[in-house]
Amino acid sequence: MNNVLLTPARIGAVEIKNRIVMPPMTTRMADEEGFVTDDTIAYYMARVRGGTGLITVEMASPEKVGRHRRREIGIYHDRFVPGLKRLVEAIHSGGAKASIQLGHAGGHTRIDICGETPIAPSAIPHPVYEITLETIVPAEMSKARIAETISAYVSAAARAQSAGFDCVEIHAAHGYLISQFHAPFENRRTDEYGGSLLNRARFGLDILRAVKAKLPDIAVIYRLSVEDYFPGGLPFAEGRQIAQWAAKIGADALHITAGHYRSLPSAQIVLPPMSMPDAPFLDFAAEVKKDVNVPVIAVGRLGDPAIARAAVEDGKADFVALGRSLIADPQWVEKVARGEPIRRCLACNTCINEMRGGARIGCVVNGAAGREAEFVAGTPPRGERIAVIGAGPAGLTYASLVADHNKVTVYEKDKSAGGAFRRAGKAPLFQEVAADQNSFQRYVAQLLSACERKGVKFRFATDVTAEPRLLEAFDRIVIATGARYRYGLGGLVTWMLDQGLARAPGLAHLFTSPKLRDWFYYRARRGTGDRFSALVRAGQRVIVIGDAVRAGKSKEAIASAFEAALLAR
Repeated sequence: MNNVLLTPARIGAVEIKNRIVMPPMTTRMADEEGFVTDDTIAYYMARVRGGTGLITVEMASPEKVGRHRRREIGIYHDRFVPGLKRLVEAIHSGGAKASIQLGHAGGHTRIDICGETPIAPSAIPHPVYEITLETIVPAEMSKARIAETISAYVSAAARAQSAGFDCVEIHAAHGYLISQFHAPFENRRTDEYGGSLLNRARFGLDILRAVKAKLPDIAVIYRLSVEDYFPGGLPFAEGRQIAQWAAKIGADALHITAGHYRSLPSAQIVLPPMSMPDAPFLDFAAEVKKDVNVPVIAVGRLGDPAIARAAVEDGKADFVALGRSLIADPQWVEKVARGEPIRRCLACNTCINEMRGGARIGCVVNGAAGREAEFVAGTPPRGERIAVIGAGPAGLTYASLVADHNKVTVYEKDKSAGGAFRRAGKAPLFQEVAADQNSFQRYVAQLLSACERKGVKFRFATDVTAEPRLLEAFDRIVIATGARYRYGLGGLVTWMLDQGLARAPGLAHLFTSPKLRDWFYYRARRGTGDRFSALVRAGQRVIVIGDAVRAGKSKEAIASAFEAALLAR
């Protein structure tokens, strides 16, 4: 049976080869001025080569005053067009279509970021986190200033068209400028841009009308938060009405999302973390789809291929947007087409949280994310017999990456795979979000399945230190045995996690403290790789990866597996 996700569909006059959209996520891979770099192109091209149908380049402000991040891609001046054109040509050469999000931060930026006094519908305090947290009070926009910003959107869309983009996406979500007009808490105006829902929606709809009127040949997607999740935010009944208006006045597609940086209990709702269920916004998209005659794009934890497929087959959406899933596995589409297991996103939000802290985009489970250009010239091993000692995340990752061209056997002293990830979900936090065991179990299961599909052999309940002869026939020994606790504390820590004590009242606060977590990850553990050096024979190549080298966090451990597998010499 054909997979509907792999069938073509249209947004306006643009035919897209499949139903998978990469939504905009800031990468910090532009240069300081906002120009496209080779790293920018390499990042997006990894997703193009993986089969994604529509690539949406990250948020780019139509005005300098609307820039919300350092190293954000620029589109507010003609000088950015040549670099954008180079990016679009690359995307098109790989068979994908290209869109770019036009997003204005409004009051959600600072003068040290954008170089000007921020503007917003009303002069109320905005907490702005960009490496550091500061509260700013933007200048209230006059009607003349509103008209100037609308004109800037049209000019930015014209630049996108001249660069060759097939679509532009107008960002009316997540607490940025248009979304600020929607929310009564942030919009205290008494003129025609404040008060009633029609007035609060007017600014974004005026932008949509103006772009469509001036540039009828470019497809326009309207990305809309239909539920803000905080008192004084936009409720779904109103968000649904705005979606209807946007479709009626000319949006070629609606990209339906939810959440706001003021959302309760946390702004993490914008990117639903692992503690939330899959597809939390899909029903919003489905309800909107009942009301409109244009394609609807759904987004938010849709990375399970079965859930994504059902979303389209059941008529809840026409396209599925995969953000973090495509960061975790750029080959998501190609793997689904071949019926292969994907590399599951953990929904740990490390990608976005570290980016907010100043780092370029990265990923716990994909050590090449944000570093794609580095891996182009690597020379992975080929035609070797490889033994991997340890079936934790680093060992499984290494095995999955080299298995296509080598004979790989994984030895694990425990009865099952997963290593430390078997208990990571039992702690209160993983990275900066509430931990959920199911997320880790699914990730390990998919990674194990990917290895088995590629012919990797597994020997569980096998301690190679007791049977060193098992390693004699291999050309390369990869030690991925993780770290162990000092002072004999390993058993106590394991027992506490298994008993649920790390989440117990009174202890949960202790287990979320930065000092204890630093101790837990680093100071209380040490690498185990040196214990296996005596097992290596002359002529064998030995590589130590992950926590076996040095105790640390999962991201660094898995990144070392990528480096060892794909940059090997």
